[in-house]
Amino acid sequence: MEHEGSTLGQSDAAARRDSDEPPRPGLVQVLGAGAPVAVAVPLHGEQALGRGTPGLSEPADPRMSRHHARVSHDGQRCWVTDLGSQNGTFVDGEPLPSGERRQVHRVLRLGDSLFIPSADVGPLARQGVIDDGGFVRGPAMRRLLEQVSRSAQHGLTLHIHGESGAGKEGVARAFHELGPRRAGPFVAVNCAAIPLGLAERLLFGAKRGAYSGADDAEGYLQAADGGTLFLDEVTELDLQVQAKLLRTLETHEVLPLGSARARKVDVRVCSASNRDLRAQVATGRLREDLYFRLGRPEVRLPALRQRPEELTLLVARFLQEGPEGLGAHVSLFEACLLRAWPGNVRELRVEVRGASQEALLRGARRIEAGHLAPGAGHAFNTDPRERTPEEAPAPRPPRPRPPLEDSERARVEEALRAHGGNVAAAARALGMHRTHLRRLLQRHGLGATSRE
Repeated sequence: MEHEGSTLGQSDAAARRDSDEPPRPGLVQVLGAGAPVAVAVPLHGEQALGRGTPGLSEPADPRMSRHHARVSHDGQRCWVTDLGSQNGTFVDGEPLPSGERRQVHRVLRLGDSLFIPSADVGPLARQGVIDDGGFVRGPAMRRLLEQVSRSAQHGLTLHIHGESGAGKEGVARAFHELGPRRAGPFVAVNCAAIPLGLAERLLFGAKRGAYSGADDAEGYLQAADGGTLFLDEVTELDLQVQAKLLRTLETHEVLPLGSARARKVDVRVCSASNRDLRAQVATGRLREDLYFRLGRPEVRLPALRQRPEELTLLVARFLQEGPEGLGAHVSLFEACLLRAWPGNVRELRVEVRGASQEALLRGARRIEAGHLAPGAGHAFNTDPRERTPEEAPAPRPPRPRPPLEDSERARVEEALRAHGGNVAAAARALGMHRTHLRRLLQRHGLGATSRE
């Protein structure tokens, strides 16, 4: 399987087609001294990075050594060597011994700063990343929104193809707000959540007496008159309802259930799906004639793992929704960058807020990687790729585990003291299995009694 999240190369390929500039390999700094940033760091051959290096974020990271690490990127692979730094270098979450050279697949940590390798930092250098009203937009998203803007100005429909939770509704709102009917209503409908048998009434409305207990009620199409109707997961609609929707799109008229007279509506329709529409037509789940009305133009929304330059800004925004007074440790951002997030922005938000609550329950002063739910986000496979004999490092002994963070160590020791060294009781108080606690104690040289 392609390691699609390891660099920004895939998402930047389109940008290079629109620019005469050659690609500029380098790093994207996404955290500087513990604060989210988005800074392009071109690499010219092999060069040293450290506190005070020109082009890094300001203020300088005090935990980064002046000559921290030597880094290179050849356009395909990124390599790093620690230069005897005081606070260490971490490659894909693992410590890098001084003097050793290793390939970076996903994330590089120097002090309290994080970097991700990029086959071309040019688009970020030209466009940057902006947070516009809570909508974080990196180069890939800004290119997509340029397409959406053109469609909004000149078209009546738009289809958004993207994974669940990637932000399709945000793109649909942009389609509405960038068009000539931005003053009208925006009505969002999750077609997958409409109960079977109710879709026709909810979409088209009903007239009093249409069925037992029916009153006059407008549907989503009437509610969106003069504006935009967003149909998320449109392929979940029943084929009969699809046929009626097609007629509405062609005639600009809505016929409510039980009514003999159609009503004129002026509605732009934005649809979305995480499935390929042509494949849905082939399997009979989508009418071909409706595909011709809704399936073009289409934009493809990149998954969150394909736009990692946005991730630390998103994490910081979601942390603001949680408890006040809790700081965020660099390990939290690092762990989030090391996970694929198949549920995209929606999953990231849920897990970051959950980590905030977990930190609060544990009495921690800051939110760390250990407060994320185990397995959340599905970790990337960051095993080394194939290397040439010249690039392959000599065999090395097993790497030591990183030490416990100070707050975590204090919490474990406090729980042991409170329960007289009883591991089982301390584990229950910490919310972990006693076997896991024993491994922590053994790994980090902490003492405990053998009582269970």
